[in-house]
Amino acid sequence: MRLKYTSILFLGTASMLYSQNTNDTISKESKIDEVSITGSRNKKRTITNTPVPVDVIDIKQVSQSTGQIEVNQLLQFSAPSFNSNKQSGSDGADATDPATLRGLGPDQTLLLLNGKRYHQSSLINVFGTKGRGNTGSDMNTIPIGAIKRIEVLRDGASAQYGSDAIAGVINVILNDRNHGFEGNAFYGMNLFKSPGNNDVVSDHKVDGTTFDFSGNLGTKIGNKGGFGNFTVEFVNKDRTIRNANPEKYTSPRERFGDAKSQNVYFFGNVELPLSDGLKFYSRQGFSYRKTNAYAWTRTPDADGNIPEIYPNGFNPIEDTSITDFTFDNGLKFKVANWDVDFYNAFGSNRFTYQIDNTINATLGVKSPTSFNAGGHSLLQNTTGFNASKQFKVLEGLNVAFGSEFRYEQFELIKGEEASYAMYDINGNVVTADTPEALLVTNPLSGDVRPGGSQGFPGYSQEFKKNRNNFAAYVDTELDITKKWMISAAGRFENYNDFGSTLNGKFATRYAFTPQFAFRGSVSTGFRAPSLAQKYYSLQFTNFQGGNLVTIQLASNDSDLAQQSGISQLKQETSLNGSAGFTFNTAKFTATIDGYYIKVKDRIVLTGNFSRDDLPEDVQLKYPFIDQAQFFSNAIDTRTKGVDIILSYTDDLGPGKLTATLAGNYNDMEITKVNAPEKLKGKEDIFLSAREKAFILASAPKTKVNLNLNYKINKFNANVQLVRFDKVKLIGYGGADDYQLYGAKVTTDISFGYEFSKNLNLTIGSKNLFNRYPTLQTAAVDGNTESGGIFDPVQMGFAGRQAFARLNFKF
Repeated sequence: MRLKYTSILFLGTASMLYSQNTNDTISKESKIDEVSITGSRNKKRTITNTPVPVDVIDIKQVSQSTGQIEVNQLLQFSAPSFNSNKQSGSDGADATDPATLRGLGPDQTLLLLNGKRYHQSSLINVFGTKGRGNTGSDMNTIPIGAIKRIEVLRDGASAQYGSDAIAGVINVILNDRNHGFEGNAFYGMNLFKSPGNNDVVSDHKVDGTTFDFSGNLGTKIGNKGGFGNFTVEFVNKDRTIRNANPEKYTSPRERFGDAKSQNVYFFGNVELPLSDGLKFYSRQGFSYRKTNAYAWTRTPDADGNIPEIYPNGFNPIEDTSITDFTFDNGLKFKVANWDVDFYNAFGSNRFTYQIDNTINATLGVKSPTSFNAGGHSLLQNTTGFNASKQFKVLEGLNVAFGSEFRYEQFELIKGEEASYAMYDINGNVVTADTPEALLVTNPLSGDVRPGGSQGFPGYSQEFKKNRNNFAAYVDTELDITKKWMISAAGRFENYNDFGSTLNGKFATRYAFTPQFAFRGSVSTGFRAPSLAQKYYSLQFTNFQGGNLVTIQLASNDSDLAQQSGISQLKQETSLNGSAGFTFNTAKFTATIDGYYIKVKDRIVLTGNFSRDDLPEDVQLKYPFIDQAQFFSNAIDTRTKGVDIILSYTDDLGPGKLTATLAGNYNDMEITKVNAPEKLKGKEDIFLSAREKAFILASAPKTKVNLNLNYKINKFNANVQLVRFDKVKLIGYGGADDYQLYGAKVTTDISFGYEFSKNLNLTIGSKNLFNRYPTLQTAAVDGNTESGGIFDPVQMGFAGRQAFARLNFKF
């Protein structure tokens, strides 16, 4: 058990406070009439005196003025410390965008739904994307039409919320309107124009056409203040193709671009008073997403192609299906003047793969061209309670305590045999005992043909693994004077698969004047290794420098990992600190917050070990390994940064101008590589310069958002500029094989008009000046990670979009 003296000191004293601060609001509501629930269990805490930064994003306002229809991309262009890019050629990540806060791992930010822990995706990022070896929550399973606002807590919060909150917390607040219907219809399309000198080609001048329709109904239930709020939403998005021009470049991918997708959502938010002092609430969510994405090209003479079936080669297609379900229920009541919230939060995520337009080359001309490749699923159930009460101590003391019991289950779903198996010339499955003379070879090259479905090999095993954990916490806050408050929290957790942890946090705020205040915090944190990180395994193919390589991703509990010296996974631990100032007047607000995050034993995927790089005893025991890769507590990192938000509102002529400038500076360094004893001397393989570069590129060093909004009578104009700092990646040619992406600025513009109180129209353009990442013309032969002429960095690679959005209500 890890005992931190700070935790012992803080436990049972005053606790940390996080509450909504309009100073930090990136996109303001005209009025926020309730206390933010992110991090604060004090119902009397106001919105202007938090000791830590919270961004409050009005989803309705932001979505109406932009071309974003998904939560991840909306936050990407609204919150500077949040980063998420759509992927291409990255298997499951093409359907689920990895997202980071302050450049840390996708699984180091905790997602809440109305204050309750939201389940993660069952997908683990394997290759071709940021966040390798990490799981994370899929915010795109929540429809924008169901969201009232999003609160982004930019501070470590493990001491209050538990695992995953090292970087911060994102709390999605559902709509609670109790009357009327609001509808939204969106249509957008990308207007293709090649960057450079016709270096990029597309199938069509107009592509990526997107249609989104959502309807939200609010209704009263009973006559005691009960309500129901229900949302249905449908999204249909066509693909974009952004290939390197084949007349100028030889690229390993003929079909590079955004995937095609269809999404269907239903979300409900219900509250019902049962009697005086007793309230029932329920949140229901269902989403289904079907994604169609191209994998890397197989050429006519490739070992994985049968020319009799595909004489011109082929482009495998990954059809992924994601089914996501949420069902949270609870009761709120009073016991001896304590406000009690008893709840059960259930969530599940199921991710399956169908691989089309493909082949198992070892079956020759008899091979099917479509395979069920299996998949994975995650189930999470959290049962807990929280009790809070105000006491008349000094200027006010709030005490809260609670407990949670969480059950998690990860399942690997086996694919059909031909999706993963290699067959010999007699049609029998190849084993370690199969004579080499019976292996199927390519007559053109003499090489052994790869087995399994090309593009994505199926899962060869199936299992269910589960665990549970128990948590208890105390959360108190004290107003010592009307100017000075302190807060602290302590949390104990026990996991049945790796042990216990104890964490604490202290925060304070002092108001020198009603307008000017200092705030700061210090905390310890942790993140438990996910079940997927402990048990996931897969044999897959990857392109390295244009060459197809078969890699064995060994599960952490496998004999191969143990024999190679890879230790059992343990929790990541962190030390967080922040300090800043806030200034607030009627027209101008400013906040500046510096932060420091030290993380020990971060879990990532190692580099790829060839058989010759593994210990000799492993080489003898596993003679057929081409390359091996492992999950490991591989690195320690240190992150330093600054967040600045400036906002100004004033009358300008006959209208009102609102200007917001928000910026993030983020500097991460890898301070230690934790190579096991058996692999000493091979640190450059254990975590290569290339892998380090991808970790460090999870966020640009600086990112700045400028938003200008002018409203006059029924007319509204909005301009948003986002500057992404330069990004450096490394190719397969070693530490000096740089791929530099220069700094870029994107411009979004929109114009809105209110025809009546119930009808308004917005038209605009996203990425108006058609900015793309820097073309990697020297690396397009297969040295970029995604196989294109650029990687998915900064603003992405779809180019300019025009859109129209119609909002109506009755």
